[in-house]
Amino acid sequence: MYLRFSLFLLGSILLYGQTPRTRVDDAKDAIVALQDAALLHAPLSLNDLTEDKAAELEQAAQRQLDRAKARVQQVQVRVDAGFEPRQSLAAPLEEQAFAQQEYDLTLSRTALVHQAVEMALLEEQLPVPQPNAEEGIAGPPVMEKFNGRGSFTPADFYRVRNAFEQQFHKELPVSADGETAVHRALGFDHRDRVDVALLPDTTEGMWLRHYLEASAIPYYAFRSSVPGKATAAHIHIGPPSTHL
Repeated sequence: MYLRFSLFLLGSILLYGQTPRTRVDDAKDAIVALQDAALLHAPLSLNDLTEDKAAELEQAAQRQLDRAKARVQQVQVRVDAGFEPRQSLAAPLEEQAFAQQEYDLTLSRTALVHQAVEMALLEEQLPVPQPNAEEGIAGPPVMEKFNGRGSFTPADFYRVRNAFEQQFHKELPVSADGETAVHRALGFDHRDRVDVALLPDTTEGMWLRHYLEASAIPYYAFRSSVPGKATAAHIHIGPPSTHL
């Protein structure tokens, strides 16, 4: 499909160029189109998918889709004018469908990095926990857990969120509500769980923990990142995320 799409791009230049200048411009556009196609089909691991790279892929996919739509419009005009049979639309429509599929897949592919950035930005707003200044006294553990009754329902979350808003007159700073691409990439099933961007030992964090304990709602309190478990300090509400 990629080779056929590339040949189609080059062939359309020869068929529909009208002036020497237009043919030159079309040739330049075809080179860009081939570069976009090569970029979209190049192997890329999640570790290499930066925010800049994601934007580059999205732009390439959008240009490819725009070119395919323009091609359909050009052929449609010639068909409507009686210069070409209606069957001439079959190939351009197929290419447009392919470009649309490529665009949708690209957005799915780049959604992970956007979610990771959003979570990181939210969690970066948290102050860094300070170590205990008094020597010889160990600080609190990096992670604490409360088993509660072992379950967490949407109704529970509704009560927790409303209680927090009534207490502090602002929204609960949720960084992940249910399953996200980031959790899938880490290999966790985060459905029916909620991550809150609060340090466990701040006034708001301690209030939330006490409320959860009084309501027998399980939670994990992370004071910093934990390899394979947490990307930053936060409070995980609900039972532990199971491995996919």
